Amino acid sequence: MGDVEVKKEEQPTTTSNSSSSDDDEEAPDDTMDKVRRFFANTLHLGGSTDTKEEVKVEKIIPDLSFDGFAEHWRVHGFRKIVTMVGAGISTSAGIPDFRSPGSGLYSNLKKYALPHPTAIFDLDYFEKNPAPFFALAKELYPGSFIPTPAHYFIRLLNDKGLLQRHYTQNIDTLDRLTGLPEDKIIEAHGSFHTNHCIKCRKEYDMDWMKAEIFADRLPKCQKCKGVVKPDIVFFGENLPKRFYSSPDEDFEDCDLLIIMGTSLEVQPFASLVWRPGPRCIRLLINRDAVGQASSALFMDPNTRSLLFDKPNNTRDVAFLGDCDAGVMALAKALGWDKDLEQLITSERRKLSGSQKSEELQQDKEKPQSNPDGVTSGNRDKKDASL
Repeated sequence: MGDVEVKKEEQPTTTSNSSSSDDDEEAPDDTMDKVRRFFANTLHLGGSTDTKEEVKVEKIIPDLSFDGFAEHWRVHGFRKIVTMVGAGISTSAGIPDFRSPGSGLYSNLKKYALPHPTAIFDLDYFEKNPAPFFALAKELYPGSFIPTPAHYFIRLLNDKGLLQRHYTQNIDTLDRLTGLPEDKIIEAHGSFHTNHCIKCRKEYDMDWMKAEIFADRLPKCQKCKGVVKPDIVFFGENLPKRFYSSPDEDFEDCDLLIIMGTSLEVQPFASLVWRPGPRCIRLLINRDAVGQASSALFMDPNTRSLLFDKPNNTRDVAFLGDCDAGVMALAKALGWDKDLEQLITSERRKLSGSQKSEELQQDKEKPQSNPDGVTSGNRDKKDASL
């Protein structure tokens, strides 16, 4: 973690009006003034009391507005880009985020009669009562949604040879559906892509899990009859090893970090904003101004916070609005708008074709009724335990 360079003009040394010798005690007013300046300038708790003191900053690029940043990218380019995203890039696909009041996932879980909203992703609660999670999983299951322009912009970065790594909090696998290579994706909170029995650890693929969930069956291990859980990181579980092993390489010489659709409230994912060196530009594309200085005294606002609206900002840029609008504006400024539109059109056409093929296959596999009115292929009713 590099420190942001902050230079201050040297001020001539002054003496207190109430002191006539070096041995005299410092005046109380002078002491309080120094205390106020310490909290104002060091901890950013209020304005500076010294009007003569000016703070000079060395900006990485001359203009840290969004337009200035886009112009710099168009002219000078970037070489090694890391992206980190949250649920905000998937909301336009119809998937709710977690924390938005009224529309967020946590605000709409009353029907599951949970002890608290986050219990649906609590491992201890899941082991006691997995049914609410699988009911929710059916509503949110991958395959019902298509990637957004924000997802495809990340794929475009990779196609242009600029993407070092893509870190995502999302479990929806929309990043994969864009065609982004698996080795480029770090799903920090896991996904539905793989599944394991919580007892014997036998692995099951995504198609098997989808069939169980959409048949309203509690997914049970064929080996030990334990519950099979998607490899989503629940509270009480560790994040994937790659989340901890990759950043040292990914952020070395990283010259642009793009942050999209995340509250930056969940650790350790949010700590990724601290990883790039001091010469790396950090771009936030988000509805809300997040990642700003905390009032906690242990937090160093110069090295950890996003400073896009602060006078000592050296490298942070913000586009406050929808993620799709932000990437489309950026693509247009870079002259990539046609590339992005073509990528979205071609990839969505592929997805549409594969989804139609899957639906036809599912129709063929549907159990048929015999003349006696008995449907073949049905499981015993006691298995439909969701």
